[in-house]
This record gives sequence, structure tokens and C-alpha cells, in this order.
Amino acid sequence: MAKAQVTFQDIGVTVTVPAGTRLIEVSEKVGAGITYGCREGECCTCLTKIVSGDENLATPSSLEARVLSDNLAPSKHRLACQAQVLGGAITVKPA
Repeated sequence: MAKAQVTFQDIGVTVTVPAGTRLIEVSEKVGAGITYGCREGECCTCLTKIVSGDENLATPSSLEARVLSDNLAPSKHRLACQAQVLGGAITVKPA
């Protein structure tokens, strides 16, 4: 199974996770500062900046893309509850 290195810039922690893991799951385990409300991709509370490695995340679903657009999210931002890691290295920080 593919693995990914996820770095949380706000707390300076890097962890190895299996592909398919959502960023919010990793954040909860390491105590990073990504907050969330619904965990369903509707509220945009978990908006997270992808500092590097956005190519190592799954393409946003149509729901995520709509929520990001509706909330005028800046480029390189994803919903942590929806963004799944594919492999490689990813660095994130709370928006």
C-alpha cells in the first residue's frame, strides 16, 4: 500500500500515513490546528492551505470543488475533511 509523508507546518510534525487517509484524520491524531465542524464537506471550517505537494492529493470531488468555489477559497486550499492523500510528500497549515 502506498504511503505519504504529511507535514503540519503549524506544529512542525511529519507523519507517515497510508494512501486514502483524509487530512483531517491525520490532523486529529497529531494535534495539529485544523478545526472542523461538519466533517461532511459542507461548512468549509476545515479549510487548509496546501503549502506543497498538492499533486499528491486526490482531485477534489464535485462537492468539495463547489464548496471551495462558493466560499471563494484561495488557490492551493482544500477541505481537510475531504482531501485524501495519494502518496509522496505534502505540507499543510491551517488557513
